[in-house]
Amino acid sequence: MSNIADIEGPDEPRWLSQDERDAWISLSWLMVRLPGEIDTQLQRDSGILFFEYLVLAALSMAPDRRLRMSELAQHVNGSGSRLSNVAKRLENRGWITRAPCAENGRFIEATLTDAGMALVERAAPGHVETVRRYVFDALGPDQVIALRDIGRQIADQVDGGRTGSLLRQAMRRQ
Repeated sequence: MSNIADIEGPDEPRWLSQDERDAWISLSWLMVRLPGEIDTQLQRDSGILFFEYLVLAALSMAPDRRLRMSELAQHVNGSGSRLSNVAKRLENRGWITRAPCAENGRFIEATLTDAGMALVERAAPGHVETVRRYVFDALGPDQVIALRDIGRQIADQVDGGRTGSLLRQAMRRQ
């Protein structure tokens, strides 16, 4: 009995090599498991979800703590409807406000309130410690650089180059 990856022909898929399969299994596990661990820590310590934290953190790093909802959706990789639902919850809790953009009223801007900023400042140390424990404590300095570069390359491939520029913009702001 042969392995499906051993079948070759002009119409066959480009099967993964053993190393590629191992890498994909590791990456798949991380994509499923790591966000859950981060969610658990943020919910336990701050009462917010990971996606909510991403929204608040993106606003905290933006000029005047304000972004158009469309830009914010790109930063957090969320659909407009998902972001709108989350923004409504965050607004109801007093952590953000939404209003028409002063420069162009066709756009809606989200602004992080002082209470929202205080929440980010309280949540950030635990979040950073969790990220450090699960990701960076397991890596050496060269691996951190490689992880950054690999993440950018994959993001660019998935998002047609748009994500990479957003990632670099966010990194320059910090």
